[in-house]
Amino acid sequence: MGLVGIVALLVLLILRVPVAFAMFLVGFIGIWSVRGWDAAMGLLSSETFTLASSPELVVIPLFILMGNVATSTGMSRKLYNAAYAIIGHIRGGLASATVVGCGGFAALSGSSVASALTMGKVSLSEMDRYKYDPRLSTGVVAAGGTLGILIPPSTGFVIFAILTEQSIGRLFLAGVLPGLLLLAMFMLTVTLICYIRPEAGPRGPRTSWREKRAALGGAFPILAVIIVTIGGIYGGLFSPVEAAGVGAGLVILYGVFTRRLGLAEFWQSARSSVVTTATVMLILIGAHMINPFLALSHLPSYVGGGLVALDLPVLGILALMLLVYLVLGCFLEGFAMLVLTLPIFFPVVLQLGIDPIWFGVLVVLTLEMGLISPPVGINVFIVKSVAPNVSLGEIFRGVAPFWGAMLVTLLILIAFPQISLLLPNTMFN
Repeated sequence: MGLVGIVALLVLLILRVPVAFAMFLVGFIGIWSVRGWDAAMGLLSSETFTLASSPELVVIPLFILMGNVATSTGMSRKLYNAAYAIIGHIRGGLASATVVGCGGFAALSGSSVASALTMGKVSLSEMDRYKYDPRLSTGVVAAGGTLGILIPPSTGFVIFAILTEQSIGRLFLAGVLPGLLLLAMFMLTVTLICYIRPEAGPRGPRTSWREKRAALGGAFPILAVIIVTIGGIYGGLFSPVEAAGVGAGLVILYGVFTRRLGLAEFWQSARSSVVTTATVMLILIGAHMINPFLALSHLPSYVGGGLVALDLPVLGILALMLLVYLVLGCFLEGFAMLVLTLPIFFPVVLQLGIDPIWFGVLVVLTLEMGLISPPVGINVFIVKSVAPNVSLGEIFRGVAPFWGAMLVTLLILIAFPQISLLLPNTMFN
């Protein structure tokens, strides 16, 4: 019955049924068939109320609001301008500045799609003006946007934490160093591309020291918000929920004092945040409907027993699970993958003694790779909407080197778990 449910869910997703409703349907009908109508209705009402009233989930709308207000007030553009003023004069400097801008915006929004969309609007026209190869310009925006799900605050980490009952704060801190490593790998990839094909990323105009200082001054507010929120979590001053409230409050105050945030802009930011939050909440409620059904079918225990029976080393089983994520990432949306796989894989992770926080970082990074993998590659389609004159084939060819950089980063994080675990272990010790 569990296998029938999984197949039914995949069919519904292929038919473009929204992820949350597909999980609702399969979970509800599955529990109804196993335990009866009363059990299915009782679970639907109890899980919906429990999740909707969960205090730790307040972090989702607050961080989303923080990112939307930062976009409305132009904070993300100022970070990009600062990066461009410092490194824009070197070959590929605009592309590297875009990576830095994506990383900074990711630290505010927590959304890969929002990062790709915002930075695409900000940077693609500039790179086009300086005759950058469209493959490089669109590829770097699509790939840079994936930083939004790894650099905290990350919606992906929040979903992982809720589904596995892990600490959101530890996961946020575990994503900092891997996020910076991936950012550096993207910049190295840009440098290598421009070394091999100098015409792909021409030099931009050189800026004076005064212009550099002015640009850095303009980026100071967004840098201050990032330092206060992430530093507050690391220093133990804030919980993740409190950090989200402080961050959202700071960007709103910045918008009010600089007169860049009027009622119309705030209303639009708040409305967009509500819609995004509702989408995430529906997915979480759907996940809490299908997970009990999978547990009742004993599918997770059978799969876990099968993986253990393979008698592979721990790293072999870990590699096998990550390979499943890579393959599923070519067809499924990231949240759907988490909901489908974590009830099956996570008990095996605990049984094998794999650190759950380290595993969370590896899974989230693998989900990022799915965001730029054909044929789904949602970030590629987002960039296509901003750059309609560039074909999807060109964009996918443009992201290929960055996909390779993500694979190298994943291998480094597997080989050196300390990169992921240093900050969370330091905070709690």
